Amino acid sequence: MSLSETEIENAANDLFLADEARAQIGLLTKRHPDMSMNDAYAVQAALVRRKLDAGRTVIGWKIGLTSKAMQSALNIDIPDSGVLFDDMLFDTGATVPAGRYIQPRIEAEIAFVMKAPLAGPDVTRDDVIAATDYVAPSLEILDTRILRADPETGATRKICDTISDNAANAGIVLGNEKHAVDAFDLRWAGAIVSRNGEVEETGLGAGVLNDPVKGIVWLAHRMALYGQAIEPGQIILSGSFIRPVECPQGSEIHADFGPFGSVSCAFA
Repeated sequence: MSLSETEIENAANDLFLADEARAQIGLLTKRHPDMSMNDAYAVQAALVRRKLDAGRTVIGWKIGLTSKAMQSALNIDIPDSGVLFDDMLFDTGATVPAGRYIQPRIEAEIAFVMKAPLAGPDVTRDDVIAATDYVAPSLEILDTRILRADPETGATRKICDTISDNAANAGIVLGNEKHAVDAFDLRWAGAIVSRNGEVEETGLGAGVLNDPVKGIVWLAHRMALYGQAIEPGQIILSGSFIRPVECPQGSEIHADFGPFGSVSCAFA
């Protein structure tokens, strides 16, 4: 790693305070041009420790940047991951309070709820299926505690900025429908996503590494590098199959997953 322990802790503290104040900090990749993905995950881990110390509990994980479109936009070839906390969870139909987020956006995803642990570098697709309690339609709410672009140079956020910022994670809205993991071909489970009655995005589960289950496999393997494990009862967001939809005040979001179900939320 290129960052010192002090630099990692300072970055995490800045992100924690930015989240509390609903304000944004400058690009960490401008502050630390040689920052690596290992550095970024170290910042994320330090940020997570601050959240836990503040009374939050972990309820799951999110996988991001699983689609080719999003990877090419950031010039990377692998996904990233972040942590879901208890204060991020909304029921479908919920209204997000005004001022809760800075620049919220949403993505449509298939959520996996686990009934058994998953750990180690040898986790397979069959292991994921066996460990899954059910799958459900969901929305992920994204937010950024880091500027999307540097006002001086115009440089945009890089993958290390996003990872440090808990993979831009901010919230999750779970649909009511619960399905056995093999009840649908998840490659063909998709959604029509509307904002204020107008269709903004459509997509299929196959956009997530050609199979949303592969996202969970990837996460288990990544977590094994850091001595972590997926625990029973945790929610795993398998990755978005649409581009993010901006959610300014007054946005009403509805994701129609067809036979798979639906999920919605509004932003006051």
